Amino acid sequence: MRHIVFNDKKIDSLLFMELLDLSVSLSKIEQLEVEYAFKSYFDPFDKVLYISLFWDNHPTFEKIHGLKSDVYIRSLGNVPHTNYTEVLKFLKKIKKAKHGNFLRQLFSLLEDLRVEELIKKERTGTVNSFEIRREEYRKYFRSQLTVNNERNIRIDALYNLIYIVLTTNNPLEEIPIISDEINLALPYIRSECSKCYEATSTNEIIQICVNVQEVIEDILDNDMLNLYFFTPDFTDKEIVEEGLNFDDIKRKSKLQNDDESDKDKTGEEDIHEDKLPTWHRESETNTQSFLQFDLESGAKTDLMGEGVREGEDGDQALGIVQGSSQQSSKNDFSPTDSLEVVSDDQMKEGGKDGDFGKENKFAYPVFLQAQPVLREDKQSYNEFQAMVSSYQKKLKQMIEKTLEHKLTSPRSNLHFGRLSKNLLPWFTDESPRMFYKKNAESMEIDAVFTLLVDCSASMFDKMDETKYGITLFHEALKSVKVPHEVVGFWEDTNDATEISQPNYFKTVIDFHSSSLQKTGPEILQLQPEEDNRDGYAIRHMANRLLHRNEKQKFLLVFSDGEPAAMNYEQNGIVDTHEAVMNARKQGIEVINVFLSNGVIEESQRKTIQNMYGKYSILVPNIDELPDVLFPLLKKLLLKSI
Repeated sequence: MRHIVFNDKKIDSLLFMELLDLSVSLSKIEQLEVEYAFKSYFDPFDKVLYISLFWDNHPTFEKIHGLKSDVYIRSLGNVPHTNYTEVLKFLKKIKKAKHGNFLRQLFSLLEDLRVEELIKKERTGTVNSFEIRREEYRKYFRSQLTVNNERNIRIDALYNLIYIVLTTNNPLEEIPIISDEINLALPYIRSECSKCYEATSTNEIIQICVNVQEVIEDILDNDMLNLYFFTPDFTDKEIVEEGLNFDDIKRKSKLQNDDESDKDKTGEEDIHEDKLPTWHRESETNTQSFLQFDLESGAKTDLMGEGVREGEDGDQALGIVQGSSQQSSKNDFSPTDSLEVVSDDQMKEGGKDGDFGKENKFAYPVFLQAQPVLREDKQSYNEFQAMVSSYQKKLKQMIEKTLEHKLTSPRSNLHFGRLSKNLLPWFTDESPRMFYKKNAESMEIDAVFTLLVDCSASMFDKMDETKYGITLFHEALKSVKVPHEVVGFWEDTNDATEISQPNYFKTVIDFHSSSLQKTGPEILQLQPEEDNRDGYAIRHMANRLLHRNEKQKFLLVFSDGEPAAMNYEQNGIVDTHEAVMNARKQGIEVINVFLSNGVIEESQRKTIQNMYGKYSILVPNIDELPDVLFPLLKKLLLKSI
């Protein structure tokens, strides 16, 4: 069951990747991740830079500069200049403070202003973005100050006022009155907060916050209600740093010494029942104690470890037999596909390295083969063949004529070969080219195709027409003997968890049998299933194509919209875009065929463009699919001749 997503804004993948590259370049953190969040901040523990959704509702020009200013402050400011050890101490100190929320947000505001000045001095090219940032935030805080004053939310109004007075260029800036108490304390608060421009360290900003805290303790009763700038509560991360967590217990760091015990186990060693000693280099006597301790020094033994089998109560501390287990279907007697045996490495392939994208860390492939063809499928496919036969014949004739023309057309203006009838260049040119050649060239098309079909549940009203279009491709490619494969893909929603996401790839037509006359009815086995993790599927199919020897490689993705899978909604568009770009860099032409049953909205066009760029064909009426696919196939095949 999928959770309802209330924030359905579409991510501009091109802009996001630009911000990601900018963040990594400026921060010099190679493994840095960038994500959208309600407010902008930097997490030094998980190495994540968050950029604010605050800029989403701004015009494009202001939005781009606002997002860049977030990146500048976090990567050029917080990363090198913010002392997070001091921040942790401060957060721990104010955790139970009366105005803890106000103090955390005040620290964020003042620290941002401090590092902003440092950045502008170091990199003058950022000044324009920061000016736009201040102008937009001043408008925002002006409106919030009015609202909070009207609602008598005094501490929020004070925070709004602090930002306004700290960022003004007008010495005669009008300062509204919030309350008599705040009005009396405002000169001191303003004077203290203004010191952020002269502060040279995070500790000095913290001291300013402490000084302000002493004043507001007596004049304000309640803490802030709204969130403007954000410093997350890192105090829980401190516990992880100081204590031991599960990863610490399973320490994988190298031993200080790298020697090995020269004593082999004989099975007759003594067993210590009363004590569980920790053996190290100084102890040369082996025992049958299976309790293993992680030490900073010790000798390596031949005990087996690192198995993937989960321990049980009856097991010894270290399992001797290694293996892996999978969830069984138990009483599920539904018809199943022919399933290929998948090794442990394949099961973990999605998260093994960066080839499959960081968003697919827990995805793994399950490869399915086509089932035996039923008589009903053969009859239905014969009807499909009859419907596309006119297209298929036209295409075949066009390809054959083109190949014949290429075969017979001579190459002229050569230095050697057969003498041409035109001898004029002998008298007019210094280096005459009067020869030609009539070479017999290959009659084969040097191309290979993969047709990747989205089998998500949303395809239920388009799948029949999609099969019709796939049949056109298959029959046309088969007639001119171009190798191709047809693969449906989906993610199993019911079995997907936070750490395990099975992705199915059902190959109904494979490369080896694609040119056989009997193939085709298997296409009808494609059915709408569950979710779709497009970027992961594209990476797998691109890897298959890279192992082919053909010169031209084409990957056509038939889908009806944006990706949707476990923990994939927000970054699925960006991940798919990265997969497409990586495939194109390796010489694979990736083309999207977007299927719709009605008018295509502008937001849908923008989404598809973000993922595939200009290489996308939009089909507003699924009935028109063959008429759209025919010229596409014609163009691609002619390109391969």
